[in-house]
Amino acid sequence: MAIEWNYQIHIDLDDPLADLARKNVAAPALKPLEDVLGKHDARLKNQYDACTDYVADAEKLGTEHFPLYRSTKAMVEDRDKKAIPLRSFFLFIRGQEVYEKSLAEALEADLQPLVAAGVIENLSTVFTNPASNPLPPAHLI
Repeated sequence: MAIEWNYQIHIDLDDPLADLARKNVAAPALKPLEDVLGKHDARLKNQYDACTDYVADAEKLGTEHFPLYRSTKAMVEDRDKKAIPLRSFFLFIRGQEVYEKSLAEALEADLQPLVAAGVIENLSTVFTNPASNPLPPAHLI
């Protein structure tokens, strides 16, 4: 029986839009993005915010249960490295962090015009197969 891997959509916004999206995705400047998200029952999660949540959970529940704690904490605390995750967002569909290919493809297709319009700087689809995703350096795990 073959394993069925899932997908996740990531987007990057420019600094002003990213800051706005972290505070209020319903802001008028983000209406085209909000419309697409609403159509797909999707929402944004900022990558930096997700990392700080992960670190906080690890420190509350015990870092030994969080294998990426050291690498994530190092990124959160590094002033130079946190600029990228502040601009990056994961897209959840129907409350799910990863989803089947057809949902990812439909959302990606509706987001493409926002890339062309300059609302989204970068759009990518991540395949959840661990073989396709490199781990952090061993000394940080």
